[in-house]
Amino acid sequence: MIKHLLVFSFLLSAAAAQAQTSKPGGIKSSAAKAHTPAITATTAKKPAKLISTWGIFVGDSLPKNEIVKLLDSSLIVRDEKNVKYPVISFAFTLEQHEPYLNDTTGQPSLYKDYTGDNFKQSKMTATWVNGLKANLDKGDILYFDEILIQHPNGKVYKAPALKFTVR
Repeated sequence: MIKHLLVFSFLLSAAAAQAQTSKPGGIKSSAAKAHTPAITATTAKKPAKLISTWGIFVGDSLPKNEIVKLLDSSLIVRDEKNVKYPVISFAFTLEQHEPYLNDTTGQPSLYKDYTGDNFKQSKMTATWVNGLKANLDKGDILYFDEILIQHPNGKVYKAPALKFTVR
């Protein structure tokens, strides 16, 4: 009985060792990966630290007239080496505040209204620009989120979001 148990355990360990060493055609062992040539560092790496800007601003509290001037501007994304990357899309959200009188408490409160859109280019459409020029008020907040850039290696990366408050 012990003899059969020893033979069975030997066969089982040999099968397990064989299963670990033989890989399907597409998967390489770590030793084989070490000997493959590396892709050049400039094309394979993610861009260094990305910096998003709207005009020359990285997000701030700006006067209404300055923001109105920026509405026609494109979003710009650069890395630490000042290399520009094309923006392929972004999500824009406008947060507007409207005061109202709370019926229950009798206290004044602020109502927040959010409107937004996704853009497949680096700047807002003319419809949005004209609407914002007409309706932008002090205290409104403009958010630029989900800023996507196209890297020269073909990969798409997400850049930091921007937030602007109207003074």
